[in-house]
Amino acid sequence: MKPDYDILIIGGGLVGASLACALRHSSLRIGVIEAVPLAGVTQSNQDERSLTLAYGSKLIFESLGLWPAVAGEANPIERIHISDRGRFGFTRLSAADAGLPALGYVIPQRVLGVELIKLVKTADNDNIEWMCPASMQAIQFMPGYACVTIAYQGAEKILNTRLVVAADGAHSAVRQAVGIDAVRTEYRQSAIVTSVNVSLAHRNIAYERFTETGPLALLPLASGRCGVVWSVSEKQAATMLAWSDAEFLNHLQEHFGDRLGAFSQVAKRMAYPLALTRVPQQVRHRLALIGNAAHTVHPVAGQGFNLGLRDVAALAEIISDAKHTGDDIGDLRILRRYASWRERDNRVTSTFTDGLIRVFSNRFAPLAWARNVGLLAMDLMPPAKRRLIRVTSGLSGRLPRLTRGLPL
Repeated sequence: MKPDYDILIIGGGLVGASLACALRHSSLRIGVIEAVPLAGVTQSNQDERSLTLAYGSKLIFESLGLWPAVAGEANPIERIHISDRGRFGFTRLSAADAGLPALGYVIPQRVLGVELIKLVKTADNDNIEWMCPASMQAIQFMPGYACVTIAYQGAEKILNTRLVVAADGAHSAVRQAVGIDAVRTEYRQSAIVTSVNVSLAHRNIAYERFTETGPLALLPLASGRCGVVWSVSEKQAATMLAWSDAEFLNHLQEHFGDRLGAFSQVAKRMAYPLALTRVPQQVRHRLALIGNAAHTVHPVAGQGFNLGLRDVAALAEIISDAKHTGDDIGDLRILRRYASWRERDNRVTSTFTDGLIRVFSNRFAPLAWARNVGLLAMDLMPPAKRRLIRVTSGLSGRLPRLTRGLPL
């Protein structure tokens, strides 16, 4: 029996849409199942979430042909200032430290979503079929194909595919359906996300302040405003959402200081719960997990989406190579190449971000002194800075072809 699709992507958000985009010229038959109508396009203009794209992610989007459409809304990060509020330690990172034009870019999430969908749904991509709103109901794996039951257009529909890719988020329905139990560590924190006006120019500098309530990031936006990502306890998050705009701005000023002058005109505030998620298996026969379905990390270093995009670049390359050699793209032997490739990056990134939170949330005086000495030491050690920048920019280890500007 010939399957309906070569690849069925469950989840058409940013990560799932990026995979469809990467494979749009492959001639593989691709189906995308998304629960939200036209994911990304219908996001509210009140959604203030911004993404921090690592420099390596920008290179991937250049290879996909997406970057020209979003570059005008992408503000470069030329420097990062890291400090421990009320203490002596700080570190300054500069793109020049690593010979890069930028450390990364800050872009509104809705802008990236809109342009991704536009690129994937162009008329010449007739090998990609979008089914939304639709939801997965059941999944079975046979020797030669996977059988996926979805709810679509008021009825159940059964689809057969050579490979299922789970891109359906941290609470992945696919992962639960196949019995892959994620190891989830709740931080008992929420990220308060918004944006503010600043009275002084941000000069393309991003700030990361470790405060007694949690990490506070100020991110430079192309509009001249700054995105705010403030991690606080769940109880504090509820209180902060109830504050008036004036109360929020006053507390933000108190915790951040005056490096950006006075804050004003805060946008709508939203809260997102935070957790560290790891999975014991990123692949099974005819199944691969990508993005938040495979891992979630604390937003402290802005690594979450970048980690998922590197999943996309690696899996697209493995699939493309298997197609060219005539191998079965759903065979476990092929998919293990993807899992093996991604294992180190996932482990290093989750350990790094989790370690930052645990070290900087500890108020034990000797540890606080030691971490501030460490910040100052980092500031005085260019080789260490360069290494850190290469890792957080997605430019270390084995680089996918898309990161190197090469076609699949």
